[in-house]
Amino acid sequence: MSDIETAVSQHYGNLDLLERILDRLKQMGIAPDAVTPDDLAPVDELHVGGRAATEYAVAKLAPGQQDHVLDVGCGIGGAARYIAANLGCRVTGIDLTPDFIAVARALTDMTGLQQKASFTVASALDMPFEAGAFDAAITLHVAMNIPDRAGLYAEVARVLKPGGAFCVYDVMRKGDGEIPYPMPWAETAVTSHLTTPDETRALLEGAGFEVKLTEDRTDFAKEFFRRSFAAMQGGPKPLGPHLIMGATAKEKLMNISNAISDGLLAPVIMIARRRA
Repeated sequence: MSDIETAVSQHYGNLDLLERILDRLKQMGIAPDAVTPDDLAPVDELHVGGRAATEYAVAKLAPGQQDHVLDVGCGIGGAARYIAANLGCRVTGIDLTPDFIAVARALTDMTGLQQKASFTVASALDMPFEAGAFDAAITLHVAMNIPDRAGLYAEVARVLKPGGAFCVYDVMRKGDGEIPYPMPWAETAVTSHLTTPDETRALLEGAGFEVKLTEDRTDFAKEFFRRSFAAMQGGPKPLGPHLIMGATAKEKLMNISNAISDGLLAPVIMIARRRA
């Protein structure tokens, strides 16, 4: 594992995360044997827009029921469980952080989706899969931590079948100016590696993809944060991103919200297909 990958893994590492999630579920009156993917959505969908953004991105990806989908940087498995539960696809998730993978497996067992969704600790730059192993791939707010963006997209292209669809949903650089830190994906600029939509498109094309869709989701993000901050009045909900982001969760969310409102950053979705 490279120094950057080690730093990223440590940023997200959280040894008692499962216990805290289970404790919050208990407070909400939800038993471990009755947990559903929807119950977990407030904590396992950390990208801008949460579950609504996952639904939108997956609809754009449009995998078939028989497809095997790769979730690159799966975190604790929210998107993978959503795809498995709602589309019936087989999903494999990878993530650098062992703590996340352990929690992803445990929560997937609780929701009864272990036959459809599996998880492994792996680097997105060196995946333990054969060429052409997957029909489709998705990555949600992951590439901002990866300096070797060309290597990332080349590796995704390698494990996708020709014609396979790839959904990228990432925070991208939109305007000039200093980015405020900490951010949800990085405490400092050292582990933050942002690209513009044009740069991302060029990198995808260089890796063998044809970009079919590029969509700036700024307006969606502004409304999402408006509603999120309104809901936080009086304190955080039992389940939420604060369980993973820690004590600086509110500062991180305020920073990204302000950066989007100020035109510095934008959540952007791209749909690409691997060329034959």
